[in-house]
Amino acid sequence: MTESERLLMTLGFEKRTERGAVLETFFPWDKTVNNWCKQGLPEKFAASRLYPQAGSYMERYLSDEMTEPVYEYEKYLGFDGVKRMAFRIPFACFDTTVLEETLTYVVRLDTDGWIRKYHKNSNLVEELKAPVEEEKDWYTLKDKVREHLELYCTDENIGKVYGKYAQAHKRGDFSLRFRAQGFFWLPRTLLGIEGQMYAFYDMPEVIHDMNQFAVEVFREKHGKIFDIIQPEVMLFEEDLSGCNGPMISPDTFEEFVADYYRQLFPFLKEKGVKNIFVDTDGDFNRLIPQFIAAGVDGFLPMDVNAGMDIVKVRELYPRLKFIGGFNKLVIEQGKDAIDREFERILPVIRSGGYVPGCDHQATPDSTLENYRYYIRRLKEVMEESGAACS
Repeated sequence: MTESERLLMTLGFEKRTERGAVLETFFPWDKTVNNWCKQGLPEKFAASRLYPQAGSYMERYLSDEMTEPVYEYEKYLGFDGVKRMAFRIPFACFDTTVLEETLTYVVRLDTDGWIRKYHKNSNLVEELKAPVEEEKDWYTLKDKVREHLELYCTDENIGKVYGKYAQAHKRGDFSLRFRAQGFFWLPRTLLGIEGQMYAFYDMPEVIHDMNQFAVEVFREKHGKIFDIIQPEVMLFEEDLSGCNGPMISPDTFEEFVADYYRQLFPFLKEKGVKNIFVDTDGDFNRLIPQFIAAGVDGFLPMDVNAGMDIVKVRELYPRLKFIGGFNKLVIEQGKDAIDREFERILPVIRSGGYVPGCDHQATPDSTLENYRYYIRRLKEVMEESGAACS
């Protein structure tokens, strides 16, 4: 069974013929892997090597800088092969510019268009000005984004970046996990969370234009990318919920998010995307029916400590798929706690449609020894994957 076939079997509620996919939810936390390098992890997996900085505009947008380093790291630890990559609409189209510097701080225009104040004697960063604060800012930015799309996201560049994975992926040597900005996430990155909340009422036409523009760009560029490679999992970054629930009402979700899912998702499925997931932290139980109605196949990371209990959610939505759902904090607590957590989620593993992994990145307080034990147990329990499927 190839890596691609194994993942599709695991997520497809298929009767088990081999063990299920052994994958991690996210690439690792930089502080965590740096700690693990002090505990025996090879130095080549230090965060500075896993996450090289994009060296050009093209690399910012056609994003695969971390694809190979993280793949190598995960294979070293014993996970199945997954290659993670993205296409980014060129909103990060600015050059880093120092605007002011004193003995205690630096004020800087960053590549994403935000002006931030960096304090030299602490990790404090203050966001001073968003890229979009009024309607005219958005239309000016949109023109610049269009220019960068034409200059850097060409058919030739798309072929160079994503084409090198096509043959090995077609053989099934690894699965692909492709990321994109979602329709709550994207306006927040341009307006800031407070600005976004006001804009739903004060500038709704701007948010609609942002998201309609994103749909058009995604259809054009994803269409060309997915003519070359077809990911087993495509995930849309949203982070629209916290511990107390969603940050927007069902009506706001329907108008400003779900409508754009409905425009885009059928096209992505036609292009060969196998599973569409949403990445949102926090408690989003209230919105699950609307997500499903809009075409979402599953969710990650299923944040346990925010109230996302996959056992309960699976009872309510038997065909909903998950990645994650394992309480990352128990890895800090040792082997017995890890065993208990796997016992808790085993019914969902057995029922299929589930790739267990940390409900976000393993914490810096998790030892490498405990994480290796977690991986060993993960391999063992995935022998039960889909065992209850008919």
